[in-house]
Amino acid sequence: MNDYQAHPTAVIDEGAVIGKGTKIWHFSHIMSGAVIGENCTIGQNVLVSSHAVLGNNVKVQNNVSVYTGVECKDDVFLGPSCVFTNVINPRSFISRKEEFRSTLVKKGATIGANATIICGVTIGEYAMIGAGAVVTKDVPDYALIAGNPGKQIGRVDKEGNTLLSPH
Repeated sequence: MNDYQAHPTAVIDEGAVIGKGTKIWHFSHIMSGAVIGENCTIGQNVLVSSHAVLGNNVKVQNNVSVYTGVECKDDVFLGPSCVFTNVINPRSFISRKEEFRSTLVKKGATIGANATIICGVTIGEYAMIGAGAVVTKDVPDYALIAGNPGKQIGRVDKEGNTLLSPH
C-alpha cells in the first residue's frame, strides 16, 4: 500500500520515490528516478522527470514539467504552466543529454504562472518570480523578479509581502 494518493489516470513509473501524504492529480506522469518529498501536491497534467527532485511540501500547479536536473527544495510553489528548461541550445537533430544544466529552486521560493526558468540558474530562498517572467540568471534570496528578461524590481519577506526597499 502506498503512503501517497494518486488519481487513477496518473502514471507512476516503477522506481519513482514519492513521500508520505503526497497527492498526485489527473493525467500526471512521475518517471522512474524522480524523487518527490512528503506532503506535496502535484496538479493535473504534471511531468516529473527522472532525476528531478522535489522537497517536502512542494506545490506544483497544473501543466508544469519538472525536467531532469531541476531540484526544488522544501516549500517551493510552482505556478500554473511555469516552464523549466534543461538544455541551453536545443536542436531536435542533436542529442545534448550530456549537456543538461541543473536548476536549483531554494526553500520557500515561488514561481508565478507562465514564468520561464532558463536552465543553469539558482533561485534564492523565498524569492518570488512574477507571472510571465523569464529568468535568465541567478536570483538572490527574497528578490522579487518581473519582466522579460527578468529583473529585480523589489524584495519580499518570508510570507511573500512586498517590502519598501527594492534591494
